[in-house]
Amino acid sequence: MNAGGDHGGDEPREKCGVVGVSLEDREAARPLYYALYALQHRGQESAGIVTHDGFQQHSHVERGLVGDAFDEGDLASLSGGTGIGHVRYPTAGSLDKSCAQPFSVSFKSGSLGLSHNGNLVNADEVREELAAAGHAFTSDGDTEVIAHDLARNLLEEDLVRAVKHTMNRIHGSYSLAITHDDTVLGVRDPLGNRPLCLGKIDGGYVLASESAAIDTLDGELIRDVRPGELVVLDPDGTGYDTYQLVERDTTAHCFFEHVYFARPDSVIDESLVYEVRRSLGRKLWAESGVESDVVMPVPDSGRAFASGYADAAGETTAAGEPRPADDEGVEFAEGLMKNRYVGRTFIMPTQDERERAVRLKLNPIRSTVEGKSVTIIDDSIVRGTTSTQLVDLVREAGAEEVHLRIGAPPILAPCYFGIDMATREELIAADASTEEIREEVGADSLSYLSIDAVADAVGESRADLCLGCVTGEYPFDVEGEATDRDVDAPISDPTPADD
Repeated sequence: MNAGGDHGGDEPREKCGVVGVSLEDREAARPLYYALYALQHRGQESAGIVTHDGFQQHSHVERGLVGDAFDEGDLASLSGGTGIGHVRYPTAGSLDKSCAQPFSVSFKSGSLGLSHNGNLVNADEVREELAAAGHAFTSDGDTEVIAHDLARNLLEEDLVRAVKHTMNRIHGSYSLAITHDDTVLGVRDPLGNRPLCLGKIDGGYVLASESAAIDTLDGELIRDVRPGELVVLDPDGTGYDTYQLVERDTTAHCFFEHVYFARPDSVIDESLVYEVRRSLGRKLWAESGVESDVVMPVPDSGRAFASGYADAAGETTAAGEPRPADDEGVEFAEGLMKNRYVGRTFIMPTQDERERAVRLKLNPIRSTVEGKSVTIIDDSIVRGTTSTQLVDLVREAGAEEVHLRIGAPPILAPCYFGIDMATREELIAADASTEEIREEVGADSLSYLSIDAVADAVGESRADLCLGCVTGEYPFDVEGEATDRDVDAPISDPTPADD
């Protein structure tokens, strides 16, 4: 099934979104609220904000969308000029309010709030270590593990050393927005797997998973937080300090941020996502273009791919020759209309209804496809069920040929670092060839984009990307899985370390 089409409950789920602000002379709650709206695509299960007014910490966390989780009274109760926010789709921990974030804890050295995007792979080990030392846990999520470890270190170390010690103990994917009393921190894991950026806004500074949140606050992107870096915002909103706490020779940026998760108007690791997706579409034409009458995207995330694909098709033929002046190439057209009011929570009690759910969410435009050869562009295929339904829909609308082009390599392995993705048993590409998948979904032809083309479009080497879901080799030490590099996994050390 496709990810970008967002139908049938068959797509990878967004991970989480984090934000933190420090303001000079105004309350933080409303800017945090607006920023969470900008990050809503990254998680729809819960939303929360923690603020600090210089004397005490305030928290409001609820299940549901941002607009449902907060009202005017909630925002008014969140006093203070510093704070953090979070939108969540669960990837580690139970689907209940106890795992909603930001996670808050008060201890002898003050109060902590913590928002986490990503997934630790050694959370159980660290939790057992902390529990043996007397820490009591209220959830089974890995965010609480980070909070307790950091709180323990803060009892004996200053802020920077405490964060460094925690980074040396936890292993996996994380971008963190943290409050320690009225100080806001941003931390990115040493391989930079999850995105995090820093921006300047009126009267203060902001940390966010994506630059679109900074844009929403009428701010200016300063730069990405570097892998292994700690950014400490001044409590009065006048500046910030940075500390490079951990350094690695390579990164492991998640390529799927560019393919699917991030908003197209966001800049992730110095690349505008929209332009990366257009480049991926152009490369898809170069690698596997097919001369059809029309190319159309699966809304919404297939749109930029299809635009780039059509542009490239207007310049060269599928054989790679210059396009004749009187040949306009492949027409770009919207052939599938999305019903935006049918979400993941639509009640589908039977398997038959679930399989037909795509018809509730997408309707073909008959005049676009009838009597024509059609190329459908999507970002990925996961289980294959929705791709089958899409091909059937377009054929039933009168298409003579239906070709399927995918702007990512085949997904053949699960993600352990913050994407709620299918298991190997559910992934159609885990044990099926491209030809077998083509036959299963009923397309006249099917092609995926190569890994090298993805790396080239993103502007990074394969060694600096996390490609685990398309190679089965991971940048972190996951039990029972192969690695694609020498991994610096932490060792158990419950005592704070010196610099």
